[in-house]
Amino acid sequence: MTNLTVETSRQFYARLAGFTILFYIAAGLTSVVLYSQATSAEGTNETLVRISEHASAVRVTILLELLESFSALVLAVTLYGITRFVNHELAMLALACRVCEGVLGALGIRNTLGLLWLAKTGAGAGAPVAADSLGAFLLMPAQSAMIGAPFFAVGSMIFSYLLLRGRIVPAPLAWLGVLASVLLVVGLPLQLADFFKGPITWYMWLPMLAFQIPLGLWLLIKGVAMPARGQPA
Repeated sequence: MTNLTVETSRQFYARLAGFTILFYIAAGLTSVVLYSQATSAEGTNETLVRISEHASAVRVTILLELLESFSALVLAVTLYGITRFVNHELAMLALACRVCEGVLGALGIRNTLGLLWLAKTGAGAGAPVAADSLGAFLLMPAQSAMIGAPFFAVGSMIFSYLLLRGRIVPAPLAWLGVLASVLLVVGLPLQLADFFKGPITWYMWLPMLAFQIPLGLWLLIKGVAMPARGQPA
């Protein structure tokens, strides 16, 4: 491909990535709010009853989770497209991490579908022990959280490093991405292993949010600069 064709492709990938990042954040926050509202009750049976009362919100959550999974795949490809000139092998590893994130996120939809099914069958009112146990399992924090989050964190860390190394976006923004990603790379496995609990599990996402929103806007509006160590395609 000619240099002009390569640069045109990279700018297209950049703007698609910028839009997808912002969409991903909006869909993710909306799904968290809806799911929290639909499951905010004490006890498994009470939660299933509340889910049956907010079935429409849970269905919307399922659609949003599916769109999040597709968004992760789009970001895997587009971010690879704008960083592979810096280091092809690292960009490929980051792509694989984001693909794992998307696949695991899609698989996690089974839990939400299972909760909706239990609620619809009346498991919330006088549920048998087996149904009650299944509901409790599906409501486990490790089940309801995105198990693919550590893969997101590693992928984000690598892509942020490549954005920094290639001077593709402003250095302060790329540094923020690296630091925010490292925080999640360390914190998320500890959360999954139940070492981290409470508000800290939400606070550690704030630096990433402060990075992702400006990054999405920058890529969507400004595009990307040619990497400092660009290689022919």
